Order: sequence, then structure tokens, then C-alpha cells
Amino acid sequence: MAFSHTSDLGKTYSLLMVKSFLIWTFTLAVCLLVVGFPLVVLMATVGCLLSIVLQSVMPVSAVLLVAGGLILFNVLAVVIGAGILTAKGIHPKEVKWLSWLHGETEEMQKTVYAACPLTCDIKL
Repeated sequence: MAFSHTSDLGKTYSLLMVKSFLIWTFTLAVCLLVVGFPLVVLMATVGCLLSIVLQSVMPVSAVLLVAGGLILFNVLAVVIGAGILTAKGIHPKEVKWLSWLHGETEEMQKTVYAACPLTCDIKL
């Protein structure tokens, strides 16, 4: 009886870790694409220059090598970042600025009109 209870906890914990890792992977990929757009433009510029330089050394696969390297670098950065955050035990629900990810809205300040203190039931 105790064995089945502990294996259920292990399965639940491992599923929670996998879910946290996948959410972090998605979040970091979206942040890289949206917020890191200048970084992506800079990497593309450096990649173009690097492929031009490498074209003289190995003319057949310079562009393929540079493009594959940049894509691999981005994927590894996202996966390693998600792995580190998951290993530290930081769940995406604990991060305040990720409320958009869970469908939670931040409370906005209510508009108070001039006549509202007389007619509304809002306590200031």
C-alpha cells in the first residue's frame, strides 16, 4: 500500500517537472522571438558575414553550416534555460510577469468619474 502511494507521488512530481519544462521552453522561445528580435537581427547579420568569410574556405556548405549553427545555438539556449529554471524548482505560476501565460489579468485601476462618489457604491 505504501509503495503504490509513493510511486503515485513520484509520477505526479515527474509530470509536474515535465510540464514546467515544456511551459518554460514555450515561454523562453516566445520571449526570444518577440523581445529578442534585435538580438535575432544581430545574429542574422553576423551569420551573413560569417558565411561570406567561410565561403572562401569551404564553398559548398558555408551557408548551411552557419545557419545550422545559429539555429542550434538558439535551440540550445532555450532548452538549457528551461532546464536550469526547472532544475531550480521555479514554476512558471510563481513568476509575477507571466500572468499572461495563465490567462490571469492584472487588476487595472477603476475609473472614477466626478459624480461617482455620490452615485456609485465604490469605496475609495
